[in-house]
Amino acid sequence: MQKNTYKWSDHIKFIVPSLIGIFLFMTPVSTDAGMTIPIAILSNWLQAALQNQLSFIMMIIIVLTAIMTIIGKIAGEEGFQKTPFFQQLFCVSTFWTITRIAAAIFAVMVYFRLGSEVIYGPDTGQLLLGDLLHVLFAVFLFAGLFLPLLMNFGLLDFFGTLMTKIMRPLFRLPGRSSIDSLASWVGDGTIGVLLTSKQYEDGYYTKREAAVIGTTFSVVSITFTLVVIDQVGLIHMFVPFYLTVIAAGVIAALIMPRIPPLSTKANTYISEAEGDIEEKVPRGHNSLTFGYKKALDQAKTETSVYKFFKEGGQNILDMWMGVAPIVMAFGLIALIIATYTPVFSWLGLPFIPLLELMQVPNAEAASETILIGFADMFLPSIMITSVEAEITRFIIAALSVTQLIYMSEVGGLLLGSKVPVSFWNLFVIFLLRTIITLPVIVLIAHMLF
Repeated sequence: MQKNTYKWSDHIKFIVPSLIGIFLFMTPVSTDAGMTIPIAILSNWLQAALQNQLSFIMMIIIVLTAIMTIIGKIAGEEGFQKTPFFQQLFCVSTFWTITRIAAAIFAVMVYFRLGSEVIYGPDTGQLLLGDLLHVLFAVFLFAGLFLPLLMNFGLLDFFGTLMTKIMRPLFRLPGRSSIDSLASWVGDGTIGVLLTSKQYEDGYYTKREAAVIGTTFSVVSITFTLVVIDQVGLIHMFVPFYLTVIAAGVIAALIMPRIPPLSTKANTYISEAEGDIEEKVPRGHNSLTFGYKKALDQAKTETSVYKFFKEGGQNILDMWMGVAPIVMAFGLIALIIATYTPVFSWLGLPFIPLLELMQVPNAEAASETILIGFADMFLPSIMITSVEAEITRFIIAALSVTQLIYMSEVGGLLLGSKVPVSFWNLFVIFLLRTIITLPVIVLIAHMLF
């Protein structure tokens, strides 16, 4: 064991940034509004400070992204040859170019209230540009800037080694994925997706692993589940509600990686190389000592403060310009369909006999909310509030949280990231999660009510 090859500064370089990262992303803090994390407190503070400017700022970011993407399309990859980061950000396929242009048009129409109210109404465009994108701006700013604290100083290497014995047999995933799910669980699902995407791009996850983690472990934060259960008027049941969500989520996490479409993803890395990263503990070490050694090796490689802030700044731009247009474009279309057409009511019809079989009261009203969560996770909770039966409100609220894939945030983020999942993959995964978690939630609900 090479104990003598490390200086005190190496230990400090691993321990201090990692503890700061854990504090910012994973430490629950009590506030007047309930439990949250420091990153969310910073995010809320910024949103409050820039309340009247954020819609304009997000419109400018989305329009600027479209303009730069058009320049990238005209100039070709050679135009950004000297800056590989901007080359990767703005030289995208024709499909994503059209998406970004559509997002820019939508953003301008919503901000200046041009055209039809269908686009800029309070339940569609205003909900996105005037609310959700404010959250994403602030979360991306602080999460992007401080993400290297979790990723670059050895914390992932340390936890990865410790958690391998749990994550591999149960979920067929590397140990380091435990940090992604923990950051989502305590922080926000968006943070989990960002972590997963960066880890995949850096060659730590295979295509299959990245797809599984992004769609199965980017769980909803404690903060947001509080908002959901409060919305349906059952805040006094938060503890059983959250335990129900965890139970259904774990069962889905055990099943989903073992069935298509996730099981069919290639076990190759972003570079197309095959195989898995070596996770065996060598002789003379146990998981703890070997994890600590790997963490110190990683921490030693971090030598520049400039590099830390450069990487943080690139993370922020990557999220703002890579993700916000996709959320604007796909989120708005999904919300328009949900608000102005009966499509989701029709899609819910097959669930009526299933809900009646499970003895769920108000089965018809509940069925209309089941698939609308694909557009936005908060929509089912808003729609179900008028239903009198507490058990039905409880079931729909829990289901909306465990479905996980919703286009206005996590779904849009995944499509905008490098994680190898398509729109069709996401819809199938959403349906499968609904079918797997619904019986679990209903069973627990019948025990509680």
